[in-house]
Order: sequence, then structure tokens, then C-alpha cells
Amino acid sequence: MVTQILAYWPWMLLVVAVLMYKFIFRVFFGLVIVPENKIGLVTKKFVLFGEHKELTGDRIIAVNGEAGLQAKMLSPGLHWWMWPWQYNIDMHGFVVIPEGHIGLVSSKDGTVPQTGRILGRRVECENFQDSVTFLTNGGQKGRQSSFITNGVYKINTHLFEVSIVKQATIQENMVGIITSLDGDPLENGQIAGKNVEGHNNFQDFDMFLEKGGNRGLQQQTILAGTYNLNPWAVQVEEVQMTEIPIGHVGVVISFVGEDGVDVTGVNFKHGNLVGKGQKGVWAEPFGPGKYPINKYTNKIELVPTTNLVLNWANARTESHNLDKGLNTITVRSKDGFPFNLDVSQIIHIPMTEAPKVIARFGNMNNLVSQVLEPTIGNYFRNSAQDSDVIAFLTTRKERQDSAKMHISKVLDEYNVHAVDTLIGDIVPPQELMKTLTDRKIAQEQEVTFETQKKAAISRQTYEKETAIADMQGEVVKADQGVQIAERHADASVKKAKGDADSVKIAAEASAESTKLKAEADATRTSLIGNAEAEAILSKGKSTAEAYRLAVDAMGQDNFTTYKVTEEIGKGNVKIMPDLLINGGGQGGNGSLDGLLGVQIMNMMGKGFKNLETTEIPAEVVVTTTEDKKGKK
Repeated sequence: MVTQILAYWPWMLLVVAVLMYKFIFRVFFGLVIVPENKIGLVTKKFVLFGEHKELTGDRIIAVNGEAGLQAKMLSPGLHWWMWPWQYNIDMHGFVVIPEGHIGLVSSKDGTVPQTGRILGRRVECENFQDSVTFLTNGGQKGRQSSFITNGVYKINTHLFEVSIVKQATIQENMVGIITSLDGDPLENGQIAGKNVEGHNNFQDFDMFLEKGGNRGLQQQTILAGTYNLNPWAVQVEEVQMTEIPIGHVGVVISFVGEDGVDVTGVNFKHGNLVGKGQKGVWAEPFGPGKYPINKYTNKIELVPTTNLVLNWANARTESHNLDKGLNTITVRSKDGFPFNLDVSQIIHIPMTEAPKVIARFGNMNNLVSQVLEPTIGNYFRNSAQDSDVIAFLTTRKERQDSAKMHISKVLDEYNVHAVDTLIGDIVPPQELMKTLTDRKIAQEQEVTFETQKKAAISRQTYEKETAIADMQGEVVKADQGVQIAERHADASVKKAKGDADSVKIAAEASAESTKLKAEADATRTSLIGNAEAEAILSKGKSTAEAYRLAVDAMGQDNFTTYKVTEEIGKGNVKIMPDLLINGGGQGGNGSLDGLLGVQIMNMMGKGFKNLETTEIPAEVVVTTTEDKKGKK
């Protein structure tokens, strides 16, 4: 039995200890053990003796031992003399503020804040862990301007209530506009609080209040980042940074700050230009870029520094939309016709002149509506009244140049440079356009007819030339044929000439040879022939003389008949055919006799004719006679 009891002695010891704690140490010695992760919140039930027995006024937390909720709390560890019949101890965990968060503190007790204030001022009390110090040093009731950052805190929750909120974060290309919920009232004429320094971007709100920070909208802004901002003290509006694009400048119009001194001089009397940070139009504009501008305290007017085109046309508007309200200009001519015309005006505002333009007009839209629109519209209306429609149309360039000079002179007075003035579409009246159209159609028809006439003539000429060109081939072909024939003939002639020359040369050579041979033969023959010729000549002469004497004696016809008959008789002339077919008849020869007679008469006739027309040379007669003799 004893052995079994001894086996459970640790548990028995624990039970005894608990009993001793609960009943002995707690009751008789008032022992309270606070765990390491806890704090003990004390409530005093009563006070029997002493000066401070009960809380006075509206206080709910006791700092001098009064009955009630105690400002002093029990830290982890052993605490004596906290008898259970007089004190009630509540165990509470630590207050933990995680990363990226802050703890907002509200006090349930303290002094009353100043009139107009909504936040209790900061009291050095170990980040609200020393409740006694907070209350004794003037800690104020309500929401506190101070807060606690991430960490672990021993906070008396009987006195303080902690709310955990996220840190304020401003994204890239954004700007935070601050509105203070506490501070001094705004000065007269101001819409935002004055600039104060040292408050670390409103994270030290008590410093902001100490420096005289104003309640309401603040001029200062915060940039991209993470901030420990008390939302009970300030509100943050996140807006886009102001971007000034390329080709523009940003003229700053400030609604806050001190009244500035005009820096434009005596020559500019249409508005004031002030220095940076002062109320008014800043003399120095912002160039292209991004700026953390408070849109509630400052206004940025964009002014194009490149050439700006404005269209007085119903159907065309530029991307800047400054000409959105401009329409086609309606004018009336000298002859009473209304008509419409489109106009484009190109202007340029130098960077240095941009603040003056804004100081004079307030914005670019006012410049367009107050200066450009009436100036250009009235000019063209007045110009149209001095001319009829046709003259206006035909002198468009001259009127455009005149408009440019006039408008340029006017805009120079407003610190605006007029680059060019362009007249676009001109829409004359319909009835006038019909008349002009009919006239033009008639003129064009006349031109068309004349053109057609010229075309017909040209076509005839073309066809003629075409025919000639077509024949030209045949002509060329014929010419070529002639040339070819001529060349063939020349070739033939040359060939024949060559052959002839060749034959001639050969013949000359042969003749030369023959000549030499013949000369020898001729010499011999000549000697013989001369003797014979002498004899023949003598004989011929005697014969010719005999014939002449016979003719003289007989007559030419009779002599001829005689000689024919003589020749027939000698058998030298054949008067009968080799074959004769006789038709027969009585006693006579019939056809034979007739044929013989005809033949003889023909021969005789020929002979007679020849004798009448031909004189017989003596030499021929002689030669013939000799030949006959030779034959004999």
C-alpha cells in the first residue's frame, strides 16, 4: 500500500502545491502568479482606510489606490498581498502589432481635450504601456494623436483600446494629398494649411500640431512609399501625378501661399506673374515631365509650345479639342450671296510667353474664344463684303496672304505668334454654283468639240501616215529589189567584163601569136595575091564595062530578064519542085504551066526590083564571076 502511494508522489506533491497556492498562499499571503505571456489587470473591490477611497468626477481608472479599475497592472511574475477578497485579477495577453500595420490607441480616461481638438496629445508613457504616467502627466481622453508601430506591447486594456490598421501606401506615379483632421483653424483667405516642417510627412502628427499645422487641406503632398499615418489624424487621397507631355509647358496657377510681387514689369498690365510658392500665376512654367502637384491647391494649364492648328470647320477637329467649338465661317458677299468657307489658323506660343498668355486669359480655351474666334471670323466676314463671290474665289491666295498679315499683327499684341492662315473649302451658293456649272459645262463642251475636231484631223493624218507607212514597206522592198537587181547586174557586168577581159587577153595573146604567124603568111600571100588581083581587076573592069554597055543597049528590065533566063538555063536557079502532082487536063500542062509562070514572074519581079534599087558594084560582079569560073 505504501509502495503504491509513493509511486504517485509527484502528482500528490502537485496537488498539495495547488491546494497550498489556492488556499494557503493565495488566501493568506495574497500570492498571484502572472504567466510570461500575460499581464494582470487589477480591479480593487474596496478601500477601508485612507484618503483615496473612491474615484472623483468622471474618472474611471484609479491611479492612487482608489476602489475600481487600477491603472497599474501586474507584469509576468509573482505578486504578493493581492488578496482575493479585495482584488480581482484578470489575465490578458500582450497586444501584438504585425508588420505593415500600426496600432491606434484610444484612451477611456484622461483629461478633456481642448475645445476644437479631436485628438489627445502625446504623453511620454512608454508607448502607452505606463498607464499611471499617462494619466498623471495629462493624458487626454479619447483618440490619441500618437500610435504604436509593429511590435509586442503590455497595454492596460482597462484604460486603452487598440485598433490595428494597415500602413498608408502610395503607389508609383501617384501622389498623396493630405487633409488634416485636427490642428489650428485656417487663416482667412486660405483654402489649405500653411507649410510646416519637421513632421516627417505627417507621420509625427504631434510635431505637426506643435508647429502650428492647420486643420483641413494641406499644401504639402507625399510621394510614392509606405507611411505610418494615423487615419484619425490625416486622410490621404491617392491621385495621379501631373504629367506635362512633350511639346507643352505647364503654367502653374497657385491658389495658396502669400500674395506675391508682380515680376512682369510695367509693360504687362493684364495680370500678375509671381515667384514659385506664391499665390498667383508662376512666372516660371514647368517643362515636360511628371510632378507631384496638389490638384486642389494648384492648377496646371497646359500650353502647347509646338505649332498649334485650329480649324474653323464643322467636319474637322484636332486632337487637342481647342477648336471643338469652332464652326465653318458663314459670310455674305458684296452681291448678297451667303456662302461658307473653312479656315485653318496655325499659331505658336513660345515657352517664355506661356505664363503671360495664361495670366491674361486664364486658359487656352479663353484665348481661342475671346481672341482667335472673333478676330478671324470678323476678318473674313468683312473681307467678303468687299467682293462678289466669283472675285472672292478667284483671289483666294491674295486674301489668304492678307488675312495672315492682319491676324499676325493682332495676335502679336496677345503674346501669340501667328504662323500661317489657310483658307480651306469654299462652298458658294447652290444657285450660283449651278450657273457657274452650266457655264463651265458649256465651255468644256466647246473645248471638247474642238478637241474632237483636232482629234479627227489628227486621226486622218494618222491614217494617212499609217497608209504611207504600210506602203513604205513595199517601197523599201521594191527599192531593195532594185538595188539587189542593180547589184546583180553590176556583178554580172563585172563578171562579164572579167570574162571578156579574160577572153580578150587570151584572144590578144592568141591574136598576137596568130598575127606573127599570119604576117609571114600574109607577106607571101600578098605577093601572090597582088599579082592575081591585078589580073582579076583588069578582067572585072572589062566585064563591068561590058555589063554597063549591055544595059545601055538593052535596057535595065530586058537585061535583067536576059540574065535570069541565062541563069535558069545554066541550072543555077531551080524553078520546078522535086515532086509535082498534076491535076490532068486536055492537051496542056494545066496547073504546071500556071505555077511555072508565077514562079518566073516572081523571080523576074524581084530581079527587076533589085535592079531598080541596087547598084551592082564592079568588085562584086568581078568576084562572083571569078567564083563561077573557079567552080567551072
